[in-house]
Amino acid sequence: MAELLEQLKAGLSDRYDVERELGKGGMATVFLARDVKHERRLAIKVLHEDLAVALGAERFRREIHIATSLSHPHILALYDSGETQGLLYYVMPFIEGESLRQRIDREQVLAIDQALKICGEVASALDYAHRKGVIHRDIKPENILIEDGHAIVADFGIARAVSSMGSAGGALTQTGMSLGTPTYMSPEQAFADKEIDGRSDLYSLACVLYEMLVGQPPFTGPNAQAVMARHSMAAVPSMQIVRNTIPDEVEDIVQRALAKSPADRFASVGEFAQELQECVIDYHTTTRRVDRRATMRTTAERRAVPRFVDVPVSRWRNKRVFGIAAAFVLIAAAGLGWRVWGRPSAASADTGGMSPARVAVLYFDDVSPGGTLGYM
Repeated sequence: MAELLEQLKAGLSDRYDVERELGKGGMATVFLARDVKHERRLAIKVLHEDLAVALGAERFRREIHIATSLSHPHILALYDSGETQGLLYYVMPFIEGESLRQRIDREQVLAIDQALKICGEVASALDYAHRKGVIHRDIKPENILIEDGHAIVADFGIARAVSSMGSAGGALTQTGMSLGTPTYMSPEQAFADKEIDGRSDLYSLACVLYEMLVGQPPFTGPNAQAVMARHSMAAVPSMQIVRNTIPDEVEDIVQRALAKSPADRFASVGEFAQELQECVIDYHTTTRRVDRRATMRTTAERRAVPRFVDVPVSRWRNKRVFGIAAAFVLIAAAGLGWRVWGRPSAASADTGGMSPARVAVLYFDDVSPGGTLGYM
């Protein structure tokens, strides 16, 4: 791989400072580079040699030129493309964030509103591309990048170029590669149907949404053939079995988007995106309503319940209560004595109303903590 890096450096030294390899996929290797003229970081994808030979430089340039015309906030732009030293490459912005694959691997499942938001942004990008006549054909978490909380669809260029090989004499088959990933591949794409349209991307996106919501794709298997067969014949497992908080509307939308026949799916990704948007609005409205009711109920309960202080029973408290009770008894007895014996007599008038009767108060037991009231 060091040889490929040096080869790319030599071929692009007048425009790009190629720094290091970022990663390698089934069709290309990605390198980090710096645009010498504009002082910006870029990602350069170089097609694998056998794929480049089968594709040919002329077809590559023609097909990727169409992809460069796509301009959408949720589509990764293509800055440049070409051939150097037998290498076919194209240049894209370097995204500082992470891929959706990394996000799913880290979080396992995404919050429902977050998953719907990401899916909606990808759907808007695909709908725009489809109206331009461009089908992606390889929608998967690895090709969806997350930056500043927003989704960006990558690899429209390579998908467009490589898909042209499949319709031009089977050159793609000769490389031993297939466009698309079995886990997210529509039934018609899995069986190389020539009449593939945007509803194939819709199916793949629904698989991605399914995985975001429950942590696993709808179909898995021991090998690619088994997975593709299940896409074509097996019923889609309900997401609510795994995660019962998924709204019925979301379950229904995903099930329809994963229909075996394209005719049974949404007519376009745009229609799918509209349904998702309504789900997002309904979900937020319902969530706020439930939260508000819970808050009101909690507040009402707090107001209705007396605020008692739960003090542990102790020997000290028992002694204190006993002492206070004894004091009240003595005070009551003194009051009674006053009523019976302590009324002023005629003789007492000369003494200014002072009664010769006296009340004797017995000693109190000091039951305070640590005897702190002993001075009384």
